[in-house]
Formats: sequence, C-alpha cells, structure tokens
Amino acid sequence: MSDFLTIRPGKSALQLDRRIAPRRNTNIQATISFGKTSLPCIIRNLSDTGAKLEVARVAGIPDVILLHAPGHRPQTCRVAWRALKELGVEYRP
Repeated sequence: MSDFLTIRPGKSALQLDRRIAPRRNTNIQATISFGKTSLPCIIRNLSDTGAKLEVARVAGIPDVILLHAPGHRPQTCRVAWRALKELGVEYRP
C-alpha cells in the first residue's frame, strides 16, 4: 500500500501531508474506551482508514482503544499520533 504526498494550501513544502484517504470534517460526539475506562471525545474528521479525535487530554490513553460512535458498532483503533488534546487513530479489524 503506498501513500501519496500532497502540499496543502497554506502549507510550505516542508509541511507535507501523508494521507492514504481523504478526510471529511465532522463534529460528532463519541466515546473511547479501554479496560474499564470510558472517556468522551469529539470526532473532528473521518476517513475510510481512520479519524482525528479531540479529548480532554491524551495522557493515560493506551495505544489501542475502542471508538464508540453513535449508530455504529464499536471500532478497534490504534493510536497513530498524539498531540496535547488530539489523537489520530487508525481503524483495525
């Protein structure tokens, strides 16, 4: 599987975007869970391969979580990246 490089408008050539699938901006209230812990989150964007989640803080969130979105089965996800209050997740089977 090869990904492609694009330069997004307003970004310099040094800030390349390595995405396999296009993103759709969203504002969906959801929940992540791991072990006996459940935390609220907001799904900020979605693609066929993953999502960007906003959380209160990323500290303590493990590398594999379950994403619970309204109207969908829980989805196992691997955390691909972390920022102060955001997680990039990749869907897993």
